[in-house]
Amino acid sequence: MPFILITVLIDMVSIGLIIPVLPLIVGSFTSSPTEQTWWYGVVTITFGIANFFGSPVLGALSDAHGRRPVLLLGFCGLALSFIVTGLATALWMLVAVRVFSGAMQANAAVANAYVADITPPEERARRFGMLGAMFGIGFILGPMLGGILGRFDIHLPFFAAGGLAVLNWLYGFFVLPESLPPERRQAFSWKRVHPFAALAGLTRLEGVGPLVAVIGLASLAQFTLHTSWVLYTHFKFGWGPWEVGCSLFAVGAIAAVVQGVLLKHMLARFSARTLATVGLASSALTYLGFGLATEGWMMYVIIVIGGIIGGGAQAAIQSMVANAAQSHAQGATMGSVASLNSLMAVLAPMAATPLLGLVSHRPPGDWLMGLPFFFCAALQAAGAVIAIRFFRRRARLAAAPA
Repeated sequence: MPFILITVLIDMVSIGLIIPVLPLIVGSFTSSPTEQTWWYGVVTITFGIANFFGSPVLGALSDAHGRRPVLLLGFCGLALSFIVTGLATALWMLVAVRVFSGAMQANAAVANAYVADITPPEERARRFGMLGAMFGIGFILGPMLGGILGRFDIHLPFFAAGGLAVLNWLYGFFVLPESLPPERRQAFSWKRVHPFAALAGLTRLEGVGPLVAVIGLASLAQFTLHTSWVLYTHFKFGWGPWEVGCSLFAVGAIAAVVQGVLLKHMLARFSARTLATVGLASSALTYLGFGLATEGWMMYVIIVIGGIIGGGAQAAIQSMVANAAQSHAQGATMGSVASLNSLMAVLAPMAATPLLGLVSHRPPGDWLMGLPFFFCAALQAAGAVIAIRFFRRRARLAAAPA
């Protein structure tokens, strides 16, 4: 477990480094906020499309050949994409490199499958929480460093991220052990890796099919937030790379504390379904709060309260999905979840970009500036309703006579 946690930490720091400055890189090639918003949406969508088709393939390859070689492939793709982005001199270069990196990068899905390989079902929620804590710590360090480096040169974070990705490849090559023994591997099949077939397979997982819709809605809301955050806070509060980095530092710190420290105590006291239900409902209110905030400091208050109450939902739902999958198909299952997330990453800019475009010209105090986050709140509320109905139905079936 420590090996994969360190791998994920380095991976997330490298990704977090570029978050505060990628929209600014796009803006350096555009002439207006509206044009910047549109092209940033294009850059984001291209990554999501490539990842949507690539994640099931890489997940199934990890089932056939092991997790380690696929992780190493992903680190190579990340390193190359970061360095080329830092050197880009035209928008088409940004778009092209995001297609390449999206197709090569399924590290999160393979890391989740790695954890499922080495963890008994009853321990998976806690260990997925530990993995989530590494994501959180990565978001503490990455965006903060990106904000600091971006104050000197907006290209500098990309070269730093590329260096970290190379470091992760070296760590993976020389240190990271394989988690999937040969006897538990499954032959690669192109029929299983078609992204839409992979998504259909998720819906057929025994007893947890409706949770796929919940994951999709929550992911769409989260990616809409990711797409909107930098530009929204810039338009509404005048934030730059430093302020964005500090806000994401707060997000990561709360995630690390909740999932790395508090989650095991929550699971000892509450069931996974309770954590999922409360977390989804509180997340809807968190998005609503982001959209209604009138001062920058309010965003921090919302981050803290929303993160503490809703921080256990993702690990709880993910453990249910992992427990429903067969042991030899964890890579394909997590690849399918990653593909679902990638599909939402494609759809999110299609929603966020026009919503931001509608409000980008409004004065900062206009409540309609929060339109992208009101959309997120509606998505999360729908997911909460589906989850509540699903859990109630399961409870009734469990209580019924045989």
